[in-house]
Amino acid sequence: MKPSKVDRNKLQTLTDLPNVGEATAADLRLLGIDKPEQLCGKDPFTLYIELCDLTGVRHDPCVLDVFMSLTSFMDGGPALPWWDFTAERKAKMPRI
Repeated sequence: MKPSKVDRNKLQTLTDLPNVGEATAADLRLLGIDKPEQLCGKDPFTLYIELCDLTGVRHDPCVLDVFMSLTSFMDGGPALPWWDFTAERKAKMPRI
């Protein structure tokens, strides 16, 4: 969902989260996350590495940016576009 349309008080499904469509929801389910609140306190870098390990594929680093946006949001941050996290990801993990 577009970050500008997200209502924190109406989060019921994964696709209610900012930056989450069906493909990202499927990735999250593969990681054992079925509800938005399960993202609270999660490490986006760990989620990304686990996804790559589970699928046997090195996913686009933008997937990590999305995970960063989701964990930040679920930990109380504002709903931001995933690309707002690209610089932070590059600073923390420049080789991805």
